[in-house]
Amino acid sequence: MKRVLSSGKRKTAIARAVIVDGKGKVRINKKPIEIYEPEMARMKIMEPLLLAGDLAKKVDISVNVRGGGVMGQAEAVRTAIGRGLAEYSGDPQLREVFSSYDKTILKGDPRRKETKKYGGKGARAKRQKSYR
Repeated sequence: MKRVLSSGKRKTAIARAVIVDGKGKVRINKKPIEIYEPEMARMKIMEPLLLAGDLAKKVDISVNVRGGGVMGQAEAVRTAIGRGLAEYSGDPQLREVFSSYDKTILKGDPRRKETKKYGGKGARAKRQKSYR
């Protein structure tokens, strides 16, 4: 029985995926992907599964994800699944399909939140002053 472990990160969300031989079941935090909400996040997660085609129907994927927000978690799961499927198949053609569709399926997105500075509410916003 073949087993592949992979991980994906996005902002502060970290996803760990386990891919084993099976019947095409996908679970995220022990919840089937069919009932994963919100729908936009589910569609984002489904992208590597649809691109993989028949391979996705031959494996069971179990993903554990922690931290971040809803979409950050979705993108971390997507990266973990994409990397895992690419490693499981060992097919350079699949890697090519993933990277031509969207590079973040295999590579992490390095963008992070800019830190807040003094003198205002956010990273760039400053308190306004009036002299009149």
